[in-house]
Amino acid sequence: HAADIVLRSGRPIVMMGLDVTHQAQCTEERMNRLCPPNSPVMAKAVKGLLTGSIAMNSQHYGSPGAPLHDPCTIAYLLRPDLFKGKLCNVAVETQSLLTMGHTAVDYWGVSERAANVNWIHTLDVDGFFDLLTERLARL
Repeated sequence: HAADIVLRSGRPIVMMGLDVTHQAQCTEERMNRLCPPNSPVMAKAVKGLLTGSIAMNSQHYGSPGAPLHDPCTIAYLLRPDLFKGKLCNVAVETQSLLTMGHTAVDYWGVSERAANVNWIHTLDVDGFFDLLTERLARL
C-alpha cells in the first residue's frame, strides 16, 4: 500500500528491478579487479563479502557471478548516465488476494495510463565496474 501511494504521488520516480541488478554480475575476475593486492584491507573486506555470494550463485543458479543489487542504486545516484530507462506506468496491485503487492510495469503503454516512473532496463556493466573499482580504490 505504501508503494502504491508513492507511485501515485506525482513525484519523479526512478525504479529498477532485478533484471537490471542481475546485469551487475560480479565474477571471480571482476572481484579480483576490485581487490588489488596493494590494498590488503579492501581485498580482505570485499573478497569476504563476495566470495560466498559468487560460490552460492554458481552452485544454486549456475551463474558466473553474484549480482550486486545495492551498489546499483548508489551507482545510479553517482552516474545515472550508466543506466538507460523508459518512462512507463508502474502500479502496485492492492486489491487481489492472489497478486497483492505485484508491481506491474506497463512497458509498452498497453494500459494507456500516464507514465509515472523512469523504469531502468539497461546497465553499462563495464562502466559500472569501472566506477565501483575507482570508488573502492579511494578507501
